[in-house]
Amino acid sequence: MKKVLMGNHAAAMGAMLARVDVVAAYPITPQTQSVELLAELHASGRFQGQFIPVESEHSAMALLLGAATSGARTFTSTSSQGLAYMHELLHWVSGARLPVVMTEVNRALAAPWNLWTDQTDSLSQRDTGWMQFYCSNNQEVLDSVLMAYKVAENVRLPAMVVLEGFTLSHTYEPVEVPDQQDVDRFLPPYRPSQVLDWKRPLSFGALAGPKDYFRLRRRMAADMERAGEIIEEVGREFGEQFGRSYGSVDPYRCEDADVVLVTSGAVGSTALEAVDELRRGGFKAGNLRVRCFRPFPLRAIRRWVRPGARLAVVDRNYSMGGGGIFFQELKAAFYGDSLRPPIYGTVVGLGGGDVTPELLQEIWRDAHQERVDPGREAWLEEAR
Repeated sequence: MKKVLMGNHAAAMGAMLARVDVVAAYPITPQTQSVELLAELHASGRFQGQFIPVESEHSAMALLLGAATSGARTFTSTSSQGLAYMHELLHWVSGARLPVVMTEVNRALAAPWNLWTDQTDSLSQRDTGWMQFYCSNNQEVLDSVLMAYKVAENVRLPAMVVLEGFTLSHTYEPVEVPDQQDVDRFLPPYRPSQVLDWKRPLSFGALAGPKDYFRLRRRMAADMERAGEIIEEVGREFGEQFGRSYGSVDPYRCEDADVVLVTSGAVGSTALEAVDELRRGGFKAGNLRVRCFRPFPLRAIRRWVRPGARLAVVDRNYSMGGGGIFFQELKAAFYGDSLRPPIYGTVVGLGGGDVTPELLQEIWRDAHQERVDPGREAWLEEAR
């Protein structure tokens, strides 16, 4: 069934179709409509899971920690300062190996106060042990919520489905909403191997000495690495059933590209128009949208970078003292690699600034004509 949905509502529909058992709800701009719609669906009887309002984002994730430990499929949504407030519990959930799924609606972090989008809030949580998926449109938001549960429950790690505030969260697009019976075939009920049950007493969150802690972290790291393969498998399976396939990356006209834009999120959609315009001008341009940030998909990226090509990374985020985060990750990933392409970095759109096709063409031309130094970053507000 086709519906015209804003990104927040696409996320809520995904949670309902996943037959989530427990929703922890706390509103924060710009994700509020996700939990509002779930509240309406619950009141009407269409969503039959438990809908629990809480007093803070920290409480929301603490509630899901307990619910998931009891064997429930769980969901919440947050943004910006709310995600930062959850930080402690993100580590608890991943370390407990619980497949919680959360949508994170990007909003710039204070100070100063800002309601608009950039990715620094979600990317600042990159070391918490959560998988991260960055969406380029509202269809992908709904689909990614469903796929995130399937991957998370396979590898027993939590997942964050990320969409940009206002750019996607409040923008309406046609979205194919799958039938519940089709989703049920794709995503069966959650069957955890261990649950909190007074009939079968177990210890959860106990103190671990150095040897046990090290071994548990090594096992968690191995499963995060294995998640890369599962993400590809689940994306293919989703395509076979619903006609829309997904991978860790989304390449566009990369096969013969001299310079490849490396983008993420909604900027990845805008980049398609920029690449087409450059191609019409006779330039060999391509775009590689990084859909999965954790685990970092170096193997998938490498498949679409031909020898001699250059990468122009577009970061709508910034790590103070470090640089654009995708730029950092790519440089580190390719260090020592035989391919080792020149990598150019540009920071754009912080705090919700427009990232236009013209700006992306300017970034591409800077790399193509070597007007900037590889390994150093430029900051661009608009095309020159």
